[in-house]
Amino acid sequence: MKVLNTINEVRNLVKEWKTQALKIGFVPTMGYLHEGHESLLKRASQENDRVVVSIFVNPMQFGPKEDLSTYPRDLERDSVVCERAGANIIFHPTNEEIYFDDFSSFVDMNGLTSGLCGKSRPTHFRGVCTVVTKLFNIVTPDRAYFGEKDAQQLAIIKRLVRDLNIDVEVIGCPIVREEDGLAKSSRNTYLSEEERDAATILNKALTLAKSKIQDGERKAENIIKIIENKIDEEKLAKIDYIEVVDSFSMENVKEISKSVLVAVAVFIGKTRLIDNFTYEL
Repeated sequence: MKVLNTINEVRNLVKEWKTQALKIGFVPTMGYLHEGHESLLKRASQENDRVVVSIFVNPMQFGPKEDLSTYPRDLERDSVVCERAGANIIFHPTNEEIYFDDFSSFVDMNGLTSGLCGKSRPTHFRGVCTVVTKLFNIVTPDRAYFGEKDAQQLAIIKRLVRDLNIDVEVIGCPIVREEDGLAKSSRNTYLSEEERDAATILNKALTLAKSKIQDGERKAENIIKIIENKIDEEKLAKIDYIEVVDSFSMENVKEISKSVLVAVAVFIGKTRLIDNFTYEL
């Protein structure tokens, strides 16, 4: 496995692979990899001849009061995870390698980005769309792998690829959870022991809501209230949003009559966590 820091190095090696008709899998990350990332890497290595993983904490997708400076970083630790999972390249560029000093071109989207996380993080998805487009242009993968925990992001990337005719297959992979149900996240490292216990309320609330839908509840407002009441039982939890949206358009629904995404964002102390489930009718 190689750790490459420049765009030209990555492009040259990928071009060499493509002359051999090798299929390229790509897993874009911000590093501090956990078992969720590792599951993406393992699937990419199973379905492709070569795997590239990017580790880049993208400044463009952080708001002015968010955790860019404190976001966890550990390339040595990440390298062990990548090699174990079958990656061939870690692309680990500097900010300067990705963004020129006078960088002024952006990729943005309407509609899908306005609700859920986009409501409280208004510039976040412009940063995601811009950097992912750049990474796709650099790596030129056949397939790219994203976690379903970031369900809105996954829907946005799929729409981006469709709308801009980017020649890559976008594959969503299931959420990986701790034994107590907490979704794996790099930000879980911010939690104190007490907060870590409190964070299980997200999955508990979503599990309860899913059981109510399975029992026949179809009104979105009732599902939202069930989740809200459950999360309110935890004193360390502060709700950012609870929404029931169409799985494809990300628009709010009143009645659950087709595939929906039930998604939450909750602050546990100062740490913002997200979780979700999709329900197919």
